[in-house]
Amino acid sequence: MSGTTPKTVTITLDGTNRKLTIPLMEGTAGADVFDIRKMYNALGVFTYDPGYGSTASCESKITYIDGDVGVLQYRGYPIEQLADSSNFLEVCYLLLNGELPNPAQAAEFNKGVMHHTMLHEQIRSFYNGFRRDAHPMAVMCGVVGALSAFYHDSLDINDPESRRISAFRLVAKVPTIAAWAYKYTIGQPFMYPRNDLTYAENFLYMFNAVPTEEYKINPVLSRAMDLIMILHADHEQNASTSTVRLAGSTGANPFDFISDFNCQVG
Repeated sequence: MSGTTPKTVTITLDGTNRKLTIPLMEGTAGADVFDIRKMYNALGVFTYDPGYGSTASCESKITYIDGDVGVLQYRGYPIEQLADSSNFLEVCYLLLNGELPNPAQAAEFNKGVMHHTMLHEQIRSFYNGFRRDAHPMAVMCGVVGALSAFYHDSLDINDPESRRISAFRLVAKVPTIAAWAYKYTIGQPFMYPRNDLTYAENFLYMFNAVPTEEYKINPVLSRAMDLIMILHADHEQNASTSTVRLAGSTGANPFDFISDFNCQVG
């Protein structure tokens, strides 16, 4: 708060005259943290914290989770509010942009995502290289990583427009990739996406529809799927997020490090 004295902690290295005063940073939610970035230069020692059990590796304004008390917030919005009044693509917009969209923004974002639901036709042949009993996440790793060979126009992570298009493509194409992996496993024909359906409806359609009969949308199942997607839209700095951040910091293209994310989840 304005006017308050910043909190600090002083560390003294036993047996030496070296000491360091470090700030205590207060987050919007959760525990306070020590800013130890200058500790090695001042004291010549590192911290040891396997698994980041007591370490915050970055500052985030996206998600806050406290599983012990059942708290999940996206951009400050409680998950209960989002589940009650928003759909998955609106939550995606929130995570990417910091605020929920107005109706015009939501319609434009929905159109931008759904425009990219189809896969390049040559990607169909990739599935034939996998065993029928391959783990679905192994298939996901392979196919998502292969997207970089098809979409050369959006691989520059330093370009905001490339990042935007890559985000649209990943959000749009991953359900198609997952549904085709499932269809390949059970020996059924691939179902192409339908952009006249909602995001959740389209996902269920590609999983369950067959060419021989009409697929009827079950509104209860599609709403349940939409809620599941909202609940899992982001999970703070977990193992898979850390994998993406580390891989992304090397300058790899978005499809490659999201493929690493899939492998970590699998």
